[in-house]
Amino acid sequence: MDANVPATLHEAVSYFSNPDNCLSTAIALRWPNGVTCPTCGSAEVTLLATRRIWKCKTKHPKQQFSAKAGTIFEDSTIGLDKWFTAIWLISNCKNGISSCEIARDLGVTQKTGWFMMHRIRKAMQQGTFEKFTGEVEADETFIGGLARFMHKDKRGQRIKGTGGAGKAVVMGLLDRHSKKVRLIHLPNVQGETLKKQVRRYVEGGTYLFTDAFVGYHGLDREYIHNVIDHAEAYVQGNVHTNTIENFWSLLKRGLKGTYVSVEPFHLFRYLDEQAFRYNNRKADDADRFTETLISVVGRRLTYKQLTGKTDTVDASI
Repeated sequence: MDANVPATLHEAVSYFSNPDNCLSTAIALRWPNGVTCPTCGSAEVTLLATRRIWKCKTKHPKQQFSAKAGTIFEDSTIGLDKWFTAIWLISNCKNGISSCEIARDLGVTQKTGWFMMHRIRKAMQQGTFEKFTGEVEADETFIGGLARFMHKDKRGQRIKGTGGAGKAVVMGLLDRHSKKVRLIHLPNVQGETLKKQVRRYVEGGTYLFTDAFVGYHGLDREYIHNVIDHAEAYVQGNVHTNTIENFWSLLKRGLKGTYVSVEPFHLFRYLDEQAFRYNNRKADDADRFTETLISVVGRRLTYKQLTGKTDTVDASI
């Protein structure tokens, strides 16, 4: 990548205000070995400099392509300067940044800002086939409105038992060695649902730390299962779930303080965002920006896919 990589938001806004800098950055990250056609993979392409696009010499549909082709930016009329600024902000704001703020900062509509942010969250997804090993904490939390803010009739309908009824369930697995977290939006907290996710993402024989919730009972046959009963204590030596519970406070600070109202249908996208920042918290702002930008290829998200509706997209998006 170009040696003049911005290190701060101020430098990034100034640097990416030049379209040539945007293009050179996109090329360096996407095509480090030279530009190739996203349709056929051919390296025989010609740059049409006045339009900042390329033309593939092989005859096929979409011979002409830009740096946006095949990425989260595809079909967007928003310039890369605004896209890169949005990526910088969402990658580095610890508690997230709302679509209203993005709209004001970039001079776009709130709807456009909201769509842009979800496309960036798509690039932040960090799927992997590797399982956690060593020492892993597992816990679950509920995402939803607080009982004290509900009308008494709604409160009577929704708040049952432990208060989780009517709320979204999120399970977290945290690897103490790598200090990375994996989040899963679950339909319920039944034992088979929880244990299925543990088996999916945690290697057998691993030291597993959970609270005394009955849903985790039976895992001692596959894992070295250590249980902390919060009715008696929160820490017993290295047996605790404090690390993942500290993460829950960070997650909810963003959801309640920044995003305020999150539809369950989109919750997993916000989980991807928070997990990305947490897992890359030791990196600096430029590294988190670069990590996101590297992942924009092959992750296109259309407005219809995002909303599940058939209405048309804003022309400005």
